[in-house]
Amino acid sequence: MNALVSIIMGSTSDLKVMEKAAAFFEEMEIPFEMNALSAHRTPEEVEKFAKNAEARGLKVIIAGAGMAAHLPGVIASMASVPVIGVPINASLDGMDALLAIVQMPPGIPVATVGINGALNAAILAAQMIATGDAAMMDKLKAYKENLKQKIVKANEELSKAQYRFKTN
Repeated sequence: MNALVSIIMGSTSDLKVMEKAAAFFEEMEIPFEMNALSAHRTPEEVEKFAKNAEARGLKVIIAGAGMAAHLPGVIASMASVPVIGVPINASLDGMDALLAIVQMPPGIPVATVGINGALNAAILAAQMIATGDAAMMDKLKAYKENLKQKIVKANEELSKAQYRFKTN
């Protein structure tokens, strides 16, 4: 089994956020890999990883980073596959990471999700893969239908809550 998605984080301190992507890929049965790479501490390894991503069969890279948050952009500058950046709240409520990831120069796009949004990054990666995979598209449709059903159930439960001034 070869990975279709690579989850990259600057250090294992980011795992608590990035494991949400891993859990989604497990649920959707999408092969993935997880590694720690640092744009600042291991730049040669980042370059080797990024330049070989397509040849290794990767379809999407999810890169999480906090603070200076250069990792997604550095990978995107050298990889030919899409990169999704996950800004991690490591300082300044994650705003520094968000701005560092979203403000890429022309020609080096990085799709960016919200702060600590690894789950949305995983869903977006699956949607990218599903454009060429009907079975994956069906799984995503079922996943989203399940999200709807959770809200329907929540409203059923809320309808049972009784308050003196509640009108529904």
